[in-house]
Amino acid sequence: MNRSAPARAPHIACFDLEGVLVPEIWIGVAQTTGIDELRLTTRDVADYSQLMRHRLRVLDEHKIGINTIRAVIADLGVLPGAREFLDWARQAFEVVILSDTFYDFAAPLMRQLDWPTLFAHQLVIDDAGMIRDFRLRMPNQKQAAVQAFQSLNFTVLAAGDSYNDTDMLLAADHGFLYQPSAQVMADFPNLPVVDDLISLKAALASVAGVDAD
Repeated sequence: MNRSAPARAPHIACFDLEGVLVPEIWIGVAQTTGIDELRLTTRDVADYSQLMRHRLRVLDEHKIGINTIRAVIADLGVLPGAREFLDWARQAFEVVILSDTFYDFAAPLMRQLDWPTLFAHQLVIDDAGMIRDFRLRMPNQKQAAVQAFQSLNFTVLAAGDSYNDTDMLLAADHGFLYQPSAQVMADFPNLPVVDDLISLKAALASVAGVDAD
């Protein structure tokens, strides 16, 4: 019996959250608390675990708990045009948010984006509301997710802005750096760069052969 090659499944688009669809949460916390040490993000520090350990030390030193962070997040809102962009993307592709944020405080932002599928991590919070540790879903979950989708015969599109996105972007069939810092862009010169959500939409539509309207 002759067997034809398996049909190529629809495209799946994987987006980072902070810096692409919503503001950087930790910068918001830094601005609210006045603690500049919390301004560091994955644009500045390539090792995510190292960055999180730094954040937890600072939170502990200043006795800042989960409720303070949740209050900041509740006031952040999403970036201009993010909801409309995501609405378009979900009509054109399957969509997954691959983020190094935490389920423990992402809900207000997910609500504003109409609850997209989110792959994130978890925090360890004690009875007093202090954040004591973090649990990664797995090392380099973004790259692993892209490769898993490809193993299911999806063509993967991806966009992210920081060092912790680059393995995802390199693994994807089409990966785009979104408003990266000059250093990230210099360190990954072969990744195409887009400057806003309109340009990202056009780039995704072009490689996938779909309508950008």
